[in-house]
Amino acid sequence: MNKLKTLMAALAVTAITAGCTAPEDDRGPSPAGEAAQHDDHGHGGGVAVTHFTDRTELFVEYAPLAKGEESAFAAHLTYLDAKGFRAVAEGKLIVTLTGGVQPDEQAEAGVSNTPGIFRPVLKPQHAGKRQLVLRLELPDGTVTHDLGEVTVYPDRKTAEAALPHEEEATGIGFTKEQQWKIPFATQLVEERTVRESVPTTATLRASTDREAIVAAPAPGLLRAGPGGFPRVGDTVKAGQVLAYLAPRLGGETDVATLRLEVDRARIAAEQARVERERLEGLLKLEAIPEKRVRDAAAREKLAQAELSASQQRVATFSGGGGGIAMKSPVAGQIVAVGATPGAAVTDGQSVVHVADLKRLWLEARIPESDVARITQPDGAFFTMGGDAPVTIEVGKNGRLVAFGGMVDQTTRTVPAIFEFDNPEGRLHAGMTLQAGIYTGHKTQVVAVPASAVIDDGGTPVVFVLREGESFERRVMTPGPRDGDWIAVKSGIKAGERVVMLGAYQVRLAATAPAAIGHGHAH
Repeated sequence: MNKLKTLMAALAVTAITAGCTAPEDDRGPSPAGEAAQHDDHGHGGGVAVTHFTDRTELFVEYAPLAKGEESAFAAHLTYLDAKGFRAVAEGKLIVTLTGGVQPDEQAEAGVSNTPGIFRPVLKPQHAGKRQLVLRLELPDGTVTHDLGEVTVYPDRKTAEAALPHEEEATGIGFTKEQQWKIPFATQLVEERTVRESVPTTATLRASTDREAIVAAPAPGLLRAGPGGFPRVGDTVKAGQVLAYLAPRLGGETDVATLRLEVDRARIAAEQARVERERLEGLLKLEAIPEKRVRDAAAREKLAQAELSASQQRVATFSGGGGGIAMKSPVAGQIVAVGATPGAAVTDGQSVVHVADLKRLWLEARIPESDVARITQPDGAFFTMGGDAPVTIEVGKNGRLVAFGGMVDQTTRTVPAIFEFDNPEGRLHAGMTLQAGIYTGHKTQVVAVPASAVIDDGGTPVVFVLREGESFERRVMTPGPRDGDWIAVKSGIKAGERVVMLGAYQVRLAATAPAAIGHGHAH
């Protein structure tokens, strides 16, 4: 883990610890409650259970159940919905003992002074095997946590004797209060279909038919176009004039000579007009044939054309808006400008780079040692920093442009190019990315979220949930990556839960527990 991430994690956990020292909440004066204040940092003590539903996670600690004795429950309830991993700060929790031949017994409580924690106190009146159910009643429905069969012992001494022998804690402590204050979540580990992929680096660029370089057709000076001189970020249309090029004067030609040509052309045009009008008068008198008038009119048009051309030439070289129009052959966005207004450019020099970034190419270079693993690439994915991977699916949101060909003699790689949509323009041509190319093969394996795997000194590790506030550092052997998921070769089993958000903070709690503290506000 790099130093920046370590520092950020340390700051986050320090903030959490600072916010987790609130005084004890109003649990009430019951004997079981008073005893719990001195047991397990104010938790219920004795029995600890973690249970999940689709909507909530329950982590509850309570004293073993004994007939006629109060047992205080410290129930931590967490939402697991789309809003994220957050404390349940509403509703009512009902603890119920059912089953057997005895009547149901229950206790209930609202949210305590600490959001997310409910503290019902149950006093069983019947010993024996019972079913323990915790039901959370919310404004929009009820969530049931069925904890299965429990034993209600005949007295407290028997109940405490039945508790398993406590061994020295070896897990990593990270309390619910700390979890609730940061982006945190766990994920159930299951088997899933993972597409095999080959890791590589890739570059984003505009597709060849959506990109153009507007270059100078001859040496000369650049002039602004109708909308001003092009700027990076401007949107242009196909055929739009971006700038004008005033070609360089050759030989002995100068601006004074060009102006003289304009004067000559103007005089010639005027003479041609006068001659045409004279002949039209003679034609009315039927003194000449009509053909002479038509010829005079043609000579006048030619003289006017020569005047217009000479005027355009002199305007071009004297700072006017004329010149050779430099047009964009494609619609898109200006991504680079290679000159400034009034600059002298050479023949073929790049002036404006236009690209349509609504569709991009992902150009990957696959090492020749991995090429044999790929039957036919059916997609790719790439990551940008800590963002979720962007996945390209051939036939869905992208297409395969090219794959294979000759091995590059310098890089010893083979190209694979995919085209895909970039509708929001969030991606930019020229970016270098870490990518994976799908090989076309699939396998059914145990997999974990990519965000759950962290680099701990060069070793890939995950943090496995042992109980609600206890975690275990587990070294794992990763397999192929499929976008957000990484296959597991060894180290983790299906049915376990791993930390998918907040793993760095749990790692910090493992390496610097004194700095973390207990963080309880119970």
